[in-house]
Amino acid sequence: MSAGPALLEVKDLAVSYGGIQAVKGISLEVRQGEIVALVGANGAGKSSTLRAISGLLPYAGEVRHEGTLLRGLPPHRIAARGIAHVPEGRGIFANLTVAENLRLGAWPCRSRAAAARGYERVFAMFPRLKERSRQPSGTLSGGEQQMLALGRALMSGAGLLLLDEPSMGLSPRLVQEILAMLADINRQGVTILLVEQNANMALRMASRGYVFGSGLLELSGSGPELLGDPRVRKAYLGA
Repeated sequence: MSAGPALLEVKDLAVSYGGIQAVKGISLEVRQGEIVALVGANGAGKSSTLRAISGLLPYAGEVRHEGTLLRGLPPHRIAARGIAHVPEGRGIFANLTVAENLRLGAWPCRSRAAAARGYERVFAMFPRLKERSRQPSGTLSGGEQQMLALGRALMSGAGLLLLDEPSMGLSPRLVQEILAMLADINRQGVTILLVEQNANMALRMASRGYVFGSGLLELSGSGPELLGDPRVRKAYLGA
């Protein structure tokens, strides 16, 4: 999908936990239609960046969505703007059924018809969720739980997905399946900001990427540029 105007702009973002600064004044941009990957070592500040954008952490600096400042907005107001956050570990409600989890994702929908379109879209994309709609979510496989987390985010009609480690704990076969699903979601018009430990996978599918190191941005460029950069290859690709 070709990139359009800036959808998300982050300027001089800084996040601290007590006396520890996890993110140290980074700036990045996500344009309409892109898949942008954030890669780097554990603890480099990638997840903290997503949590700040979605209003889950206080921060210094600016975050703008479609030109509007988000700082000070509570998470539910940010979600209602069309930003859906799929957290590390998926964050599903294990004791609720698949259908109940999806229903929670539909709360920003302004009508029953919009929610019904959400169910139709999610079940078309993830047929296994329809088959298991009455099943407790905690009994799903890891891959099915990741599908549910993605489906719940899509129920809101979000135009921007913040995805944190979607391949975590999955087999190589399921990782490829999730990768194909993300590409399909993007082709349907959804912009994706992706945090992924598997740098090779993330950069192969990304329009652009940013490389984090100790709370700072060390490199940025297109996916192919970063894949070919000897510093990235040595640090994250084992080459």
